[in-house]
Amino acid sequence: MSKYKLLKKAEFNPKLKTYHYILGTFSLFFAILTIPLIPLWLIFGPIMINKYFKKLECDLTSRSLRFKKGFLFEVEKTIPLDKIQDVTFKEGPFLRFFGLSILKVETAGNSGTTAADLNLIGIIDAYDFRKMIFDQRDNVTSNTSNSLLNSDSVIDILNEIRKSIKNIEQKILKE
Repeated sequence: MSKYKLLKKAEFNPKLKTYHYILGTFSLFFAILTIPLIPLWLIFGPIMINKYFKKLECDLTSRSLRFKKGFLFEVEKTIPLDKIQDVTFKEGPFLRFFGLSILKVETAGNSGTTAADLNLIGIIDAYDFRKMIFDQRDNVTSNTSNSLLNSDSVIDILNEIRKSIKNIEQKILKE
């Protein structure tokens, strides 16, 4: 668990299970070669989806956003809030039918790629969760920049650097 204060534990909409079930069925059907696997999916799909759903976690802490998923292959991703560039809120007709939305989290290191760093599907009150992420990110970035600018130790270090540069200049001029 994180050493930072937990601000919000996101809850996932149970309709996400139905969404994945139908999406999996359509994917098998439209891939044509996998049509024979549809009966297996209809039987075992709900079991796998329930296990997957139980493992879904998303926590907003005072310094980061942590997401965990998977039951066979677990994936955990932690994104520092000060690295988050944008959180896009998406709803399409298919998602809206299930009452779901997607939050796409993009970071500074993601420039030049088309994929988001993190896609959060089915968070309850996703719009409010997005706002909380932005608010906390702004708190983190403003506190970091203010503390750096007002820090006496930073001023001391800058003074030392200035003295070192003057010493170097004097040595260069003597030569």
